[in-house]
Amino acid sequence: MTQNNNKKANEKATVKSFQAPRGMHDLLPSDAPYWEKIEGVVREIAHAHDFSRLEPPILEFADLYNKTSGEESDVVEKEIYTLKTKGGDMLALRPEYTPGISRAYLQNGLSRLGQPQKLFYFGPVFRHDRPQLGRYRQFTQIGFETLAGPNDPIYDAEIISMFTDLLAELKIKDITLKINSIGCRVCRPIYKKQLVNYYKNHEKDLCENCRERLKTNPLRLLDCKEEHCIALKDKAPNFLDKLCVTCCNHFKGVLEYIGEIGISYELDHHLVRGLDYYSRTVFEMYAKGNEEIGALVGGGRYDYLMEMIGGHLTPAMGGSCGVERVIAVLRARDIAIAPKDAKRVFLAHAGDLAKKKAFLLLKDLRARGIVVAEALAKESLSAQLKVANKEGINLALILGQKEIYENNVIMRDLSTGTQEAIMLDKLPDEIKRRLK
Repeated sequence: MTQNNNKKANEKATVKSFQAPRGMHDLLPSDAPYWEKIEGVVREIAHAHDFSRLEPPILEFADLYNKTSGEESDVVEKEIYTLKTKGGDMLALRPEYTPGISRAYLQNGLSRLGQPQKLFYFGPVFRHDRPQLGRYRQFTQIGFETLAGPNDPIYDAEIISMFTDLLAELKIKDITLKINSIGCRVCRPIYKKQLVNYYKNHEKDLCENCRERLKTNPLRLLDCKEEHCIALKDKAPNFLDKLCVTCCNHFKGVLEYIGEIGISYELDHHLVRGLDYYSRTVFEMYAKGNEEIGALVGGGRYDYLMEMIGGHLTPAMGGSCGVERVIAVLRARDIAIAPKDAKRVFLAHAGDLAKKKAFLLLKDLRARGIVVAEALAKESLSAQLKVANKEGINLALILGQKEIYENNVIMRDLSTGTQEAIMLDKLPDEIKRRLK
């Protein structure tokens, strides 16, 4: 007896209560209205601007991100998920979309189509980041990208405008747009040299990460959130003072275009973004009062990225938005997203024969575009109608043995209790009339 008890105790101890891995999260039915609303608005904005959807695979060769995002970037150095295949290939779960979009553009010959190529995406990305409010290790990005075509600042302004429209459609007000230019191959090396000279005089005051960045990626010094480093960057050289004439004119054009359509902005000469492929325009958007959630939107121009992966110099501009962060702001501000009002009818049965016929009727009504709820697994008619009441459905269809022989169905208004028999051939039209 004691041996059996020990065996049961050991078996119980081996049972594991599974949970989602840290930083991953479930999309629950209560979350669905937010996701459906956001995705619907994204599709409408993309359609209005003639953007087509492109979805690269979740897995890419890890070198794609090493070469484009920068091996010293936080994304590649600390956050990327990699795996080695049985064939020895090193792959990575995508930490962002832009390199994959660019690779797909080259591989699939999209340059042979009309230019520019205007593309959007909506899908999961993965970063081994520290989980916090609105930030997960698997999260969802929305993005708009304009590839090739003229190197015109109007495309920068269009991308920024699309994201302001997205947030406005979701009723997220009081948005701060921060914008900067980080120059090009001509003016950026001059600025980086001055920046390094400035920080070398203060190297002992830098945090450990920034001392390393000073050697490998000095622009990231302007992105540090450590208190001592923030104080130092206030006196660092201003990038906008070092722009070449071409970059200066481009940036001026961007500001004039967004000003023309009434988008307000803040110049932020510390804004550099965290990835190596950016050039010229960079921007971020924050919700005032919810800054702890982080940037809702970020992006910029990446004219040199195609060259990094084997293509030609290709002007490009894009941005992305984190869905979970947007939802965090919506909830923090109590902005309700009502679920779609799917006008439904409830189908109930009385008896085994009626249950089989009800299953056939259910299929027929749904094929005609009528949303039908049911609880056919419950045998009691009253139990089924309780489900209808609980779900707030007022129109019920009741099918019993008598109705089968008479080729009709009882239509009952559950709010008043009134009912009548409706012939089956007239049922779909009558349901649609009642649901109006």
